Amino acid sequence: MNYRQFEEAMSAFPVFSIGEIEKHFPGFDSRRLVEWQEKGYIQKLRNRFYVFTDNTVNERYLFFTANELYSPSYVSLESALSWYGFIPEGVFQITSCSTRKTQSFETTLGNFSYRHIKPALFFGYQLEEWNNHHFAIAEPEKTVIDYLYLHHEIKEPDDLEALRWNSTEMVNRLSVDKLEKYASHIGSKALSKRLTILIEFLNAITA
Repeated sequence: MNYRQFEEAMSAFPVFSIGEIEKHFPGFDSRRLVEWQEKGYIQKLRNRFYVFTDNTVNERYLFFTANELYSPSYVSLESALSWYGFIPEGVFQITSCSTRKTQSFETTLGNFSYRHIKPALFFGYQLEEWNNHHFAIAEPEKTVIDYLYLHHEIKEPDDLEALRWNSTEMVNRLSVDKLEKYASHIGSKALSKRLTILIEFLNAITA
């Protein structure tokens, strides 16, 4: 097997793992990966995960990559807040939630961080299509719930003001009923308190 055969077989995978390679090429010699990295054909992202260097990198590609590098996970928190226009600036790493332990990876494509959540909280995400693939990202309401759940420092409206969230966009896009439904399902008093602060904060914007 030469590189051309490898590329033809694996080009359908924006991110490919050693396991995926071995499904297509049983007995694959991993030394080829080192050789192809040195020639600039492929890049190693983390142990056992690789990409082709000529892939076009954009936000959707990075979100897909985030799902692949650490599974199960879905994009949320700052990355999803930016995606929905809830924060004014872009973010410098891709943030996700996962039922696995909190983790982060620095890669040639960028930095990826994952916050641990309980399995019972692993819901409220949707699949977005990208190049005949899909990536998982939190719904607008679950993005906000995830953020409030994980940020214990939010205790009063001034704490929300300091975040510089796009309140107008949040008012227009968020369903308060869904926010309250999700908080009720999670059953955290602290989360419910933070959500009440947020709802009152947003109501003040529209008053």
